[in-house]
Amino acid sequence: MTTPSAESGVRPAVVVVSATSADILMAEFERYARDYTITCAGSAIEAITLLSRLRSDSVPVALIVTESELPDMNLLEALSAFRSIVPTARRVVGIHWSNFLVHSETLRPALQKGKFDTFLLIPRGPRDEEFHYAITELLSDWGATVAVPEVEVLRIIAPALTPLTMQIRDFLERMGMPYRTYPPESPEGVQAAQFLYADDESARPDPAPHPLVHSLRGPGTEVIAPTTVRDVAVMIYGRPSDVEVDTVVDLAVIGAGPAGLAAAVYAASEGLSTVVIEKEATGGQAGTSSMIRNYLGFPRGISGMRLAQRARTQALRFGARFFTGWAVDSVRTDDPAAPYRLVTEGGDVCARSVLISTGVAYRRLGVAPLEGLVGLGVHYGAAMSAAREMEGQDVFVVGGGNSAGQAAIHLARYARSVTIVVRRPDLTATMSQYLIGEIAFNPRISVCGSCEVIDGGGTGRLEWITLRDRNSGSEDRRPAGGLFLLLGASPHCEWLPDGVERDPNGFLLTGRDVPRERWTGDVPPANLATSEPGLFAAGDIRSGSMKRVAAASGEGASVVPLVHAWLELLRRNEIAS
Repeated sequence: MTTPSAESGVRPAVVVVSATSADILMAEFERYARDYTITCAGSAIEAITLLSRLRSDSVPVALIVTESELPDMNLLEALSAFRSIVPTARRVVGIHWSNFLVHSETLRPALQKGKFDTFLLIPRGPRDEEFHYAITELLSDWGATVAVPEVEVLRIIAPALTPLTMQIRDFLERMGMPYRTYPPESPEGVQAAQFLYADDESARPDPAPHPLVHSLRGPGTEVIAPTTVRDVAVMIYGRPSDVEVDTVVDLAVIGAGPAGLAAAVYAASEGLSTVVIEKEATGGQAGTSSMIRNYLGFPRGISGMRLAQRARTQALRFGARFFTGWAVDSVRTDDPAAPYRLVTEGGDVCARSVLISTGVAYRRLGVAPLEGLVGLGVHYGAAMSAAREMEGQDVFVVGGGNSAGQAAIHLARYARSVTIVVRRPDLTATMSQYLIGEIAFNPRISVCGSCEVIDGGGTGRLEWITLRDRNSGSEDRRPAGGLFLLLGASPHCEWLPDGVERDPNGFLLTGRDVPRERWTGDVPPANLATSEPGLFAAGDIRSGSMKRVAAASGEGASVVPLVHAWLELLRRNEIAS
C-alpha cells in the first residue's frame, strides 16, 4: 500500500551526466532546484555510482539527463545500466548543436525502441523554453505515474488493498485526482472516521466500514463509506439530477472515450448544447494507457489519462457538461418532449440527438478461480494504480493489442519480470511495430506465444497461474504477483432500443452497413448514423471501426456536421407542422 511517508521530506533527484557541458546543464536546471535535488556526474561510471547511492538512500530519481557522448562508456550501454538501477526515471539525451544532425540520426532507432525517452538540443543561451517544455512534460509524466502526490485532493482510508479500494484508486488515477492511501489507525484515518460519525458517534459500527473516502476540496470536508466506485464519482461530480438539465439539449454523448470527447469539444465549440454521460472514468480504455506514442502532435508521447483530461477541460471551456459515474440504462424514443430521453439511476437527460461512443469492454477470461481474485492481483485493463504494487513481482499481461503492449512497458518499470501471453504465435499481427521494438529491447519483458492462461490461485490474493501451450498441450505452473487481462473487444449496447441495428458480434451498424430495408428510399444513412434517425455511433462500438485513438477522435469530430444536419431537419419539420 502506498503511504504518505514514502517520500516524506525527500526531494526527488535530477541527475545530469556530462563531461563537457556540466556547467551549462546545471545552470539550466537551477530553475528546478526548489522542488528537485540537482546532482551531476562527470562520467557514466560516476553516474552509476551516484544512482546506486540514491537508490540505497531511498531518494527517488525523476530524471536522468546525459550528453550524447560519454568519456568512459557507450551511450546506449550507459542508458541500459541507468535503467537497470532506476527503471522509473525518465531518460533524456542532450545533443550539442554541432553534432545534432549526425547524433540524432544515429540515436533515432534507439529512441524508437524505447532505450530513452527523448533527445534534445543542449541550450545555447537563456530562456530555451522548447528545451524546458520537454523537460517539464517528462517531469509531469513522472510525477503522475511514479511519485506520491504532494497535494491531496482525496484520502482513501483502508486497512488493506481490497478489490473496492483498488477500483477506487484506479478511478481516481484515470480522472487525474491526486490522492493518498492511509491505514485506519493513522491520524488521517482517525480524523476521517471522526468526521463520518461527527453527528452521532453511537452510530459507528464495530468494526468500522472500510474503505472511507475523505474529500479535502474546498473549505469544508466530506467523508463517505462507499460501496461502489459510483459513490465516489457522485461525491466528486454529482448526479445528473443534481444539475438542472431542464431543457432538451442538442446533443447527448454517451461515453467519454476519445470519440465522445472529440464530439463534445467540437459540438460545444460550435454552440450546440452538449451533455456527456460516462459510467466510469473519462478516457475509456484509452484513458488507462500509460503512454501513447503514435498520437498526432505529441512527439514525446502522452498518457491516456492526460490526453483525456485535456480534452475534457477543452470541452468544459466551450460549455459542455459532464456527468460521471452513471450508466445509461435505456434510451426512450416515446417521449413527446424530445426525440430521445436517456434514463439513468441519477436522473434523465432529454436530447434532440444522441451519440453512442461507449467503446467496448475487455472480454472475460472465464477461469473461475481467477475471476474470484479480480482486484486482488487480477485486473481487467491496464489498472495503472496497481503498477506500483508490482515492484519485485513476476507479472503477466494477457493480450496482443497496443493496450497490452503499453501496459507491459509501464509494468516493467516496477515488476521483476513481465510476460505477455498471446494465443497467436507472436505480436506482429496485432500490435504496432514501435511497441514490438520497444518490448523486444526491454530485458524485463518476454513474450509467450501460442499460450493461454487456464488456471491460477492464491491465499487471499493471486500467487500463481498455469499456462498451457496451445501447440503441445503442455502445462506450466508459474509464480505470479499480478495478472493483467486485456483480451479484446466486447460490445455492450443491449440497453439501446431493439430497432438499432447491430452486426452479428453486437457492434452498431452505421451508414451503408445498415440493412437496405432501413434506408430512406435508396439513400443509406450518413456514414456515422445508425438505423435510428438522430442516433449516431463513433469509436470502437461502431462496426468496422479502426480501434485506434486517433480514428475514434476523428469519428467523434465527424459526427458534429451530421448532428447539425439532423437538427436543421427537426427545425424544418417543426416549422412545417
